[in-house]
Amino acid sequence: MKIETLRHSLSHIMAAAVQELYPGTKFGIGPAIEDGFYYDFEFPKTIGPDELPKIEKRMRELIRQNIVFKKKNVTKKEALTLFKNQPYKIELINELEGKEITIYESGSFVDLCAGPHIKSSKEIPIDAFKLISIAGAYWRGSEKNQMLTRIYGIAFETKKEMEGYLKNKEEAEKRDHRIIGQKLELFTFDDEVGQGLPLWMPKGALLRKLIIDFAIDTYLENGYELVSTPHMASGKLWSHSGHVDFYKENLYDEFGIEEEMYRLKPMNCPLHVAIYKTKPHSYKELPLRWTEMGTVYRYERSGTLHGLTRVRGFTQDDAHIICTPEQLHQELVKAFKLTLYILKTFGFKDFEPNLSTRDLKNKGKFIGSDKDWKIAETELKNVLIENGYGDKYVEDVGGAVFYGPKIDIKIKDAIGRKWQLSTIQFDFNLPSRFQMSYIDIDGKEHTPFMIHRALLGSLERFIGVLLEHYAGALPVWLSPVQVWVLPISTKHEKYAQKITKELKESGIRVDLKNENETVGKKIRNGEMQKIPYILVVGDKEMKSKTVSVRQRNKGDIGESSLPSLIKKLKLEIEKKK
Repeated sequence: MKIETLRHSLSHIMAAAVQELYPGTKFGIGPAIEDGFYYDFEFPKTIGPDELPKIEKRMRELIRQNIVFKKKNVTKKEALTLFKNQPYKIELINELEGKEITIYESGSFVDLCAGPHIKSSKEIPIDAFKLISIAGAYWRGSEKNQMLTRIYGIAFETKKEMEGYLKNKEEAEKRDHRIIGQKLELFTFDDEVGQGLPLWMPKGALLRKLIIDFAIDTYLENGYELVSTPHMASGKLWSHSGHVDFYKENLYDEFGIEEEMYRLKPMNCPLHVAIYKTKPHSYKELPLRWTEMGTVYRYERSGTLHGLTRVRGFTQDDAHIICTPEQLHQELVKAFKLTLYILKTFGFKDFEPNLSTRDLKNKGKFIGSDKDWKIAETELKNVLIENGYGDKYVEDVGGAVFYGPKIDIKIKDAIGRKWQLSTIQFDFNLPSRFQMSYIDIDGKEHTPFMIHRALLGSLERFIGVLLEHYAGALPVWLSPVQVWVLPISTKHEKYAQKITKELKESGIRVDLKNENETVGKKIRNGEMQKIPYILVVGDKEMKSKTVSVRQRNKGDIGESSLPSLIKKLKLEIEKKK
C-alpha cells in the first residue's frame, strides 16, 4: 500500500465524518498531499479550529467500523442524479464528457473519485493521523469562485513517524523567519505600503548588503561583468519579448507616462538583451557574462504571500551568459560549480538538483527547435553527471518553462526541509525574438546560446531561508552586529568605549550597550538578539586589560586580551565559518 493511497482514503473518512456531523455540507475535493491530505467543504455555518477534535474523534470511530471502499463505474446521468445536491461535484461531472466516471462508496459516504483507495479502513493506523488546521480556500484556486473551508490532516504509516513530523513542525515554527525578522529588527511589512513589499530596517539592510557584496565580488572574480537596468520598461518591450503573451498573469497593469505605456519589469532578461543589441559582436568577445542585482515585480495572489519567501517585489542576483555552441558545456559546468560554491559558503550542505525538461507529448507548449532542445537537455544532464549527481537528480518531464529546460537546485536546511533557490536555465525565446547574433569564425552571422542563472534566486527568499536554517543565529561574517560590549557600571564605561573603538577600527561591527540595566539583563537581551560575542568589562578586566568573553551557544569562555580576540574574530570572519 502506498502512503498516498492511505492519505487519500483518510480524506474520504474525514468527509464521511463531516457528512454525519454537519448535515447539508457541500463537498469540494479531497486529495492526498505531501505529509497528509485535505478536503474542501462548504459548511452550512462557519466552523473553527475548535471543531477539529470532534471531527477527528468521529473519524476514529468510523475507522474502527472496518468500512470497505467500493469502486463503481456510473454513467453521466447516474452521476448527475446521485450528486444532484452537490454543486461542486456537478461542475466536475459536466467536465468529464466522454470519460469514464467512477465513484467510491465508503459506508454511507459516496464520492466522485478516480481512486485508488485502500480496501478497508482497518488498514489505517488509528494513532498515526491527526487533523492539524483549518483555512479558507477558493474553489479550484480562483478568487472568482466561492470561498470554501479547507481542513488539513497529516497521516503516516506509524505513530512514531507522525510524532517525528510534529516535532519537526514545532521546530519549524520556532524558526519562522517572519517572527525572527521582527525580533531581530531586520524587516517589516506595512499595510499602507502594500502587501508583499518588505521594508528593510537598518540591520536587515546591512545583512542584504553583506550578501550582495559577497555575491557580486564572487561573480566579478569569476569573469562576470556588472550591468544595471531600470525597474520599468516600455510596454513594447514586454510585447516583443513574449511576456505579455506567455506571462501576463504575473504582470502588473500598464501605466502611462506622457503618451507611452510602461510596465514594472517582471524579469531582467529583455533589458540585458537590449544592452547586447547596442552593437555587433564577434565570436572573439564571447562568452559574455553579465550580472546585476535586479529588482523585479510579479503579481502574486494575496493568499500566497508569505513573509520574505513569497513577495511581490524582490531582487534577483540575475545573470545572463551569452556564448557560442562550442562554449556551452564549459559555461554550464562553471555556472553549476559556482552555484554549489556559493550555497556551501552560506552553510548549506545537502543539495537535490531537479532537471526540468520538455514534454514530448505536448511540444506545442514549448518554443524552439527539436535540435536545440535536445542539445540543451543533453548538456544539462551531462553537467549533473559530471558533477556527481547522475543518480541523484530528479527529472521533471514537462516542468521546463516555455522557452527552455533548466536545472533547479533545492537545498535541505538544518531540519531537513527542502527549499528551491538556484536556477540555471536555457532561453530559446529571446535570442530568436530579438534576432541576437554574433559573427563567427566563418564570417557569417549565427544565433548565440543564452543561459539565465540566478544562484541565490530571490534575495528576499534566500534571506528568509537563511534565517530559518540558522534559527536567526547567523554566522559571524553575516551577523549585522558581531559584538556587544557591556560595562558592568558607569565607572567602566570609559574602558568599554576604548574597547569598542578598537574593535570598530579593526572592522568589527560592534555596539556599546551602556543602558541603565543589569548586566544579566543585557546578556539575556544579547542572547535573544543572537549576538555572536558579548564582552563584559568590569574592575577585573580593567586591571588586567582584558575582556570577559561570552560566545553564542557556548556561554562564558573566559578572559581574553583584545588583540587575541580580534585575531580570532577576523579569522572566523575570513573563513566564513
